[in-house]
Amino acid sequence: MITKVQRKYLEINALNDINVSDKPNPSCKIEARIPPDFQINKFFYKQIGKNYRWIDRLVWNDLRWINYTNNKNLETYVLSDNSNLIGFFELIFHPDEKKCEIAYFGILDQYIGKKYGGYLLSEALKLGFRKNTNKVWLHTCTLDHKNALKNYIKRGMKIFRSETINVDIS
Repeated sequence: MITKVQRKYLEINALNDINVSDKPNPSCKIEARIPPDFQINKFFYKQIGKNYRWIDRLVWNDLRWINYTNNKNLETYVLSDNSNLIGFFELIFHPDEKKCEIAYFGILDQYIGKKYGGYLLSEALKLGFRKNTNKVWLHTCTLDHKNALKNYIKRGMKIFRSETINVDIS
């Protein structure tokens, strides 16, 4: 079945423009996955993405995941609280363009509505500006969580492009 999906591209152009969301719990922390661990990216992609139609990487074999996560311009960060995994994000830096893309971002179902999403996005945006970056961007669509767009805008991001695409959701 083909359905129309609204896709929005959002950006933020300065570290000072971020509307920071506080830590929801003093024991939560965000850590970079160094060295890269493709299993953590794969885990979050499958667990979070199953509700939002993240399907393009489901066909990847382990070697493709390993090659992806070992890209020198990719950084993966994981949010945890007392050893419980909560969410993640992937940053892809484009140094020639001075841009950073938040490629994937999300939290596990059981943590939605507990203020982790705002905090995780605040930190993703801050980390995106670390490498002489003048723009951090991402895209979202109407298949994503109903509060995703609100969170991006609340953190200070602005829509710079919109489009309607046809997606086969059968």
